[in-house]
Amino acid sequence: MFSRLRSDIQCILDRDPAARSAWEVLTCYPGLHAIVMHRWSHWCWTHGLKWLGRFISHISRWLTGIEIHPGAKIGQRVFIDHGMGVVIGETAEVGDGCTIYHGVTLGGTSLYKGTKRHPTLGKDVVVSAGAKVLGGFEVGDGAKIGSNAVVIKPVPAGATAVGIPARIIPSKEGQSADVTAPEKKFTAYGITQEDDPLSQAMKGLIDNASGHEHQIALLWQAIEKLSTSKATGDCVPGDAAREEQFEKDKLNQLIGK
Repeated sequence: MFSRLRSDIQCILDRDPAARSAWEVLTCYPGLHAIVMHRWSHWCWTHGLKWLGRFISHISRWLTGIEIHPGAKIGQRVFIDHGMGVVIGETAEVGDGCTIYHGVTLGGTSLYKGTKRHPTLGKDVVVSAGAKVLGGFEVGDGAKIGSNAVVIKPVPAGATAVGIPARIIPSKEGQSADVTAPEKKFTAYGITQEDDPLSQAMKGLIDNASGHEHQIALLWQAIEKLSTSKATGDCVPGDAAREEQFEKDKLNQLIGK
């Protein structure tokens, strides 16, 4: 039991730069408290003590602002950051190493009892603030759910889901969010610049403008050479830009590329 608790505390220290010590995490992190109390309620639920499991879950929600049904299955090293308003339904499953931010709902869209109504998150999934994952489908290992996204269909491993309703952006490198990997690739709130369509569009515009600037400079240089080889004099306008002046690198720095 204590080894699992130490693992939970360490995963929070790894993923939250605001966490300064194990004692602070143990005493001041409601996400950790909710996970620990869920283990108690889940044990009661699976051993036939349904009411007691629901009551512990109710007390946990009152103390932490996080509602986890005692029937839900929560893996190891799961970090619920901030946590207020998180709802995890009865048939939901959360894999090892997942990170869930405040306002997230792992909800169901079916009213049939005894069926799989809530989503299954694979390992190392990041679900950002305010996201809603609704339905009994799977979210693949290492996937990322963007803030306020509404996901109603399966998400492949390593992909990113953004928007309402969510659209799927396939993974370019199949990167995982697991911070225990040799190279730490955890992305807070599941956001990287590669997933930002505005950033991608701006980079494309900058590259295109830079290319046009280069071609125009080459044209004026060619015209200048032609004009000097003839007796007709200089036919190049005085304000022609013979040198490239487009500051591509500076603009890329402004958008973080």
